[in-house]
Amino acid sequence: QVQLVESGGGLVQAGGSLRLSCAASGIIFGINSMGWYRQAPGKQRELVATITSGGITTYADSVKGRFTISRDNAKNTVYLQMNSLKPEDTAVYYCNAEIRTAPWGPFYDYWGQGAQVTVSS
Repeated sequence: QVQLVESGGGLVQAGGSLRLSCAASGIIFGINSMGWYRQAPGKQRELVATITSGGITTYADSVKGRFTISRDNAKNTVYLQMNSLKPEDTAVYYCNAEIRTAPWGPFYDYWGQGAQVTVSS
């Protein structure tokens, strides 16, 4: 059984910073892409940032220059450093990972439980 456990959400004033972490645990034979998504009240879940196993990153235009995604492959962990936060960044943030749970098997999508990030104005 694979689990993604997130930490680091909370309440911060506009202009502040937060760092989210997401650690994958369980029977893991490989992790491909990892990423962060967010869902604000009344809105669809949207991509925030992704990072491949080789370190190639992509970002939503709304967070470019403010957020940084990184990963520690030895720890099966992905991070999201969020700087210059704005009230519109308020959402539940979910981590996602493509994980192989059998040798040479396919990769499956797994999701974290979500971390609330609230930015006050």
